[in-house]
Amino acid sequence: MTGGVAVVERDGLPEWLLPVRAAAETVLPEQLSRFLPPAEGGRRSAVLMLFGEGPAGPDLLLIERARSLRSHAGQPSFPGGALDPEDGDPEGAGPVAAALREAEEETGLDPTGVQVFATLPSLYIPVSEFVVTPVLGWWRRETPVAPVDLAETGAVFRVPLAELTDPANRARLKHPSGFVGPAFEVAGRLVWGFTAGVIDRVLHYSGLERPWDTSRTLSLSEEALGLSYRGAPSAKA
Repeated sequence: MTGGVAVVERDGLPEWLLPVRAAAETVLPEQLSRFLPPAEGGRRSAVLMLFGEGPAGPDLLLIERARSLRSHAGQPSFPGGALDPEDGDPEGAGPVAAALREAEEETGLDPTGVQVFATLPSLYIPVSEFVVTPVLGWWRRETPVAPVDLAETGAVFRVPLAELTDPANRARLKHPSGFVGPAFEVAGRLVWGFTAGVIDRVLHYSGLERPWDTSRTLSLSEEALGLSYRGAPSAKA
């Protein structure tokens, strides 16, 4: 951020992040998901895909959504949520401002220490009708993070990229709704759904992906299954 205004700064990244930036700048929406935004409608939102340099090397910041929420309860996800009017133009800097604001509200991080270096094409989450713009950031100056409001965020955690790319942690998840998509068993959690799909595609198109057994299939636990079917969408992405 510069002078309180959210901007994209593509230079000054660590070398290991350059393939991620290159992928973000060239990938097409249909290469990321089969669920693309409708011509009209949908609730605009943004998520922050924040890369850092942790004790175990390059990593990614994730949260676990509170189990009391009505939408995507208990799921690991990127920090993020719906755009507010003060975030600005949804087709301009709005998603960047929203992603940083929501990350601060959910994890307590200082957004001035985050360098936003790219955005991905907007995608669609049919179950909640969100049109989501993933915002990619480099945690240039790290600050402590933890859940700010336990009614919204159950946990904040960092996952090394080495764990996300480890073939032993990769699988495909089959949801009773018929959804089949990538999943990651990391940090004692199962990352699936929209978040896993974005991670999977970013790793693939940036060349960080390692060959893994795509026939390995997992199912949701009874608890996670119950949470995924709970209630109507909330105001959070």
